[in-house]
Amino acid sequence: MTKTLKIIVLAKQVPDTRNVGKDAMKEDGTVNRAALPAIFNPEDLNALEQALRLKDKYEGSTITILTMGPPRAAEIIREGLFRGADNGYLLTDRAFAGADTLATSYALATAIKKISDYDIVIGGRQAIDGDTAQVGPQVAEKLKLPQITYAEEIVGIEDNKITVKRHIQGGVETVECELPVVITVNGSAAACRSRNAKLVQKYKHAKTQTEKTERQLQYPDLYKSRTYLNLVEWSVADIKADIEQCGLSGSPTKVKAIQNIVFQAKESKTISNADNEIEDMIVELLNNHTIG
Repeated sequence: MTKTLKIIVLAKQVPDTRNVGKDAMKEDGTVNRAALPAIFNPEDLNALEQALRLKDKYEGSTITILTMGPPRAAEIIREGLFRGADNGYLLTDRAFAGADTLATSYALATAIKKISDYDIVIGGRQAIDGDTAQVGPQVAEKLKLPQITYAEEIVGIEDNKITVKRHIQGGVETVECELPVVITVNGSAAACRSRNAKLVQKYKHAKTQTEKTERQLQYPDLYKSRTYLNLVEWSVADIKADIEQCGLSGSPTKVKAIQNIVFQAKESKTISNADNEIEDMIVELLNNHTIG
């Protein structure tokens, strides 16, 4: 009989870079986040679904959402709760701002150490605002845990060993690893289930202390009687992190230059399906750097 599992899902709120328009970049070349809707990072949703399937399969298992970002990132925890997660923590502090993958993984790993009781740490392969695929492996390294990347399906757990199918170049690989473990999940894994209506009703008023302070609460007494509605915020001090390893000060990655290129349709050209016309078009697009 497999013990109940304690699962931590790493999730990130990201700008929806799949719908980039002309206002998506500022004049200085940085992302205009105000012009893009904030969403749950897609591959983190795939990871959440794998966690939820484990919870369905192994009775008594729990799922904790861990995210880092500004106060509005609490929405990611609520989205997790609406789908079946049990609780969550928001790392929010100005000192976390500007973090590259090294500083981000340090903050997340430090928070995971504070949580302490876990069997599986799982997250998406990468975030769509950075596409580095580095944070998950770096968290594993800092926690000194084995890692399974490119996961597509968690087959099961037996005798404290987890079996995972990985989608790799050229095929599918099935691997086995002892718990605890860090897993990163591909976007080709099963899509996350929709919100559960009953859970939406249960957690729709869940808020962090910052949200409760900044907004006029409709039902202030609710948070005393239903403690699960109080979402936890942690600062750098709360997780006892080294501030020099957080945010910009802990980020060795420096952006040398950003070039903002906006394509505008000025003319159209119609070609047939003849091979020579298609080849000529490809050469033209390569020469003017539209592709390549």
